[in-house]
Amino acid sequence: MECKSPSTEGEPSAKERARIENSSFSIPSPPRGYFPRPRVGGRELFKLSSSAARPRGPAQLKTHGREVWSRGREPEETLMIQPNTFDPYRKIHFTLGVQAMAVPRGISGVVSTEVMWGIFPPATQKKVEKLNSRVHLRISFDGGYHVLDELTHYSSDLRPTGRQLWKPAIGVLEIGILSAQNLTAMKTKDGRGFTDAYCVAKYGQKWIRTRTILNNFNPKWNEQYTWEVYDPCTVITIGVFDNSQLQGGNANSNGNANAKDSKIGKVRIRLSTLETDRVYTHSYPLIVLSPSGVKKMGEIQLAVRFSCASLINMLTMYTQPLLPNLHYIHPLTTHQIEILRHQATQIVSTRLSRAEPPLRKEVVEYMLDVGSNMWSVRRSKANHSRIAWILSALVKIIKWFDQICEWKSPFITILVHILFLAFVCFPWMIFSTIFFYLFLIGTWNYRLRPRHPPHMDVRLSQADVAQKDELEEEFDTFPTSLKQVDVVKMRYDRLRAIASRVQTLFGDLATQGERFYNLLTWRDPRATALFLIFCLVASLVLYVTPPKAVISVMGFYTMRHPRFRDQLPSYPMNFLRRLPAKTDGLL
Repeated sequence: MECKSPSTEGEPSAKERARIENSSFSIPSPPRGYFPRPRVGGRELFKLSSSAARPRGPAQLKTHGREVWSRGREPEETLMIQPNTFDPYRKIHFTLGVQAMAVPRGISGVVSTEVMWGIFPPATQKKVEKLNSRVHLRISFDGGYHVLDELTHYSSDLRPTGRQLWKPAIGVLEIGILSAQNLTAMKTKDGRGFTDAYCVAKYGQKWIRTRTILNNFNPKWNEQYTWEVYDPCTVITIGVFDNSQLQGGNANSNGNANAKDSKIGKVRIRLSTLETDRVYTHSYPLIVLSPSGVKKMGEIQLAVRFSCASLINMLTMYTQPLLPNLHYIHPLTTHQIEILRHQATQIVSTRLSRAEPPLRKEVVEYMLDVGSNMWSVRRSKANHSRIAWILSALVKIIKWFDQICEWKSPFITILVHILFLAFVCFPWMIFSTIFFYLFLIGTWNYRLRPRHPPHMDVRLSQADVAQKDELEEEFDTFPTSLKQVDVVKMRYDRLRAIASRVQTLFGDLATQGERFYNLLTWRDPRATALFLIFCLVASLVLYVTPPKAVISVMGFYTMRHPRFRDQLPSYPMNFLRRLPAKTDGLL
């Protein structure tokens, strides 16, 4: 946990502080309609909105709020907190007494310290009524959590914050940043384009930055770095940037010393896709997506090797939870995770800006993919295509079964009937056959395995077919900074069209589920009576009939010849579609 140390200007003396804290405290009776709103760090913790909770006369205000902070990995062991409350009735801005205290380190989410914080007036307030109240806080340092500064999908570090919970390293990652080819000119001077390129790599808590190669479209760094690996299912990120602080190009020719370093592209490499003790030397494309479209900025050549000290320890990691145990025992809410990630990003950005050589804020945010969870039509299309690809295997199986049922190939259909009859007679062969078939498929695909780690895929990202207005919406700020009403209206209408399809899909799923539920609720008395009669008859038939005979009849009936089929829906489908749902009660 880390908070900025507040200013001590205007605070009471130590003697006055002790007198106030050791005296009797109460909250003066507020007027009707006033509800206190305590805040910490500018965020409102809790609000009394019920008249029954309003104190009458001197009383003790009992409310509960929870806030989480991300603590940077700094040497000091103290916590500085300055919560603020605002009293709209007396128009006085109070500042709670600032205390420096050692916060206990906990690894189970239970260790905590309770303290009473006295309220002191600021120095700017001259006439103040009696300040006789305290705030009761419980503070703990939960070292069993891991504060994610990256998305979980491609995180480079999954260890808990407490070092006593760290396990030994399982291997070593070696990265050789060799060179880049055919880089695009990022700035111009005197009508000539040039690029001052440097590389940044991030894995775990360790960030590295190469030297800057001036005025070169084919820079060669030839630098090597190593990291200790604690989890093979992690990702290393390598980014290439243009140094805008040198040689005064068009980015800072107007005297703007705060010109941002331009991004040239980045590469992610997942360690689990690498074979151990093998050197991968490969060129990766550097692709950047901007409001004007996708563009290839060049290529970077890397040499990667992942060495494993113990194969057994690495294989054991695949059975361990992805995040520390405290994330599952006492999970954080989504809102808390987002707040912690934002604070961790700010802490890392501030720390690296003071490093030598420094890393600017835009570089850190690009490496950590800040804002990647915002709404984007392009990402939605990409996720849709990914889901369609996953379901394509199921669709192929269904189409193949339809061909079997339609007797497109009589020979294959007869073989399937024989195989089905064998499974019915020898049911213990079903699962063994399925797993053996999966084993054969995996063994056959070994010769088709990827030879190089994957790189940024333009087609998978739907970046090559994204429209200009979709990219402009993706790169817009949140809240939007656009002042053109027509463009905002167009985006809103497009979002409504997409949301309507999702709404219809969810509504259809809910309707089918409610129909199944209403089979036994007597919402439709006649339908429920028919279903109960069917259940009674089916229970008697299945009781006296051998299960193998029932399964054989059902299977052969499903795969019967098209000559014995009807184009109309089946009786169970007709019965299900006639059942009522809660759609009748929707406005």
